[in-house]
Amino acid sequence: MSDLHRTEPYVYAQMIAGKDGARHGEAKNSWLTGTAAWNFVAISQYILGVKPQYNGLKIDPSIPHEWDGYTLSRQFRGATYNIKVSNPNHVSAGVKSMTVDGNAVEGNVIPAFDSGEHTVEVVLG
Repeated sequence: MSDLHRTEPYVYAQMIAGKDGARHGEAKNSWLTGTAAWNFVAISQYILGVKPQYNGLKIDPSIPHEWDGYTLSRQFRGATYNIKVSNPNHVSAGVKSMTVDGNAVEGNVIPAFDSGEHTVEVVLG
């Protein structure tokens, strides 16, 4: 496959020639497409599920059910959020509970703070 693809297997290319192309399967313009930035968005917002909102950070992961959880640190509007997501029931999505600085939060949106460091604990279920 790499002989046909002719680009690094760990990067995205701008395009890959289709079956009607002169060089079917050949990739073009790797590293030039902004895909690193889009991969960051896809991973952080749609897999790990940390999405900026007007009123805070929404936590809405979509992870493999095999994961026990994960931790991450996110800076947002002058504050740092140290987020720990636990997945004791091995589900792929759905926030069961969330606390911010030890206080229960209704729903799955972390309120926005202007500064400081905040501890967020999320349990999926």
